[in-house]
Amino acid sequence: MNPRPDHEERRRQIAEALLRIADTQGLQSASMRAVATEAGVSLRLVQYYFESKQGLLLDALTRLGAQLQARMARWIEAAGTPPTPRGTVTAVLSCILPTDPESRRITRTYAAYYALVLGDPEVLEKHGAQQPRILEAFLTKQLRAAQQAGQISPAKDPDTTAAGLLAMVNGLGSSVLAGQRTGEDALAILTRHLDELFLTP
Repeated sequence: MNPRPDHEERRRQIAEALLRIADTQGLQSASMRAVATEAGVSLRLVQYYFESKQGLLLDALTRLGAQLQARMARWIEAAGTPPTPRGTVTAVLSCILPTDPESRRITRTYAAYYALVLGDPEVLEKHGAQQPRILEAFLTKQLRAAQQAGQISPAKDPDTTAAGLLAMVNGLGSSVLAGQRTGEDALAILTRHLDELFLTP
């Protein structure tokens, strides 16, 4: 008797195949047929689980966001217990920088999605901004807590500061992928900015 198929495992297998293509070739190469080949399944099976390419793209994007969140959680936990606002902010921003194979893969794949949004703004514009908004709100909360604890100047606006830090890290990440600087250099730049932002270690 054949076991019943694990539908979630099949969806994960297909979505992760798309993410691998996005990382190595860009989403312009991620046709439904190419995804099926990469996943080692039939085109019909891909179409069974995902009726449209947009549905597959959004599912894979959600999984990519979950991978990034899991990485952040590990880095926050490694920063110490109990977590402090500075430790949390440092961990979150540092883990985004492409300094190891996992973070480089995540950064390249997000870049592939950004390129898709620029090419067709209506496809993923709404969904593509969801993860950055959540992350920015989380950083703002941490910065506000640090400010209330006297660790950040009261003149700083937490919302603007969080947005600026994320923009800086995204820019640094792009410069690392482009070969302008190393991941270690990018991390040093981030650390210097955080040293200037936080009044106490």
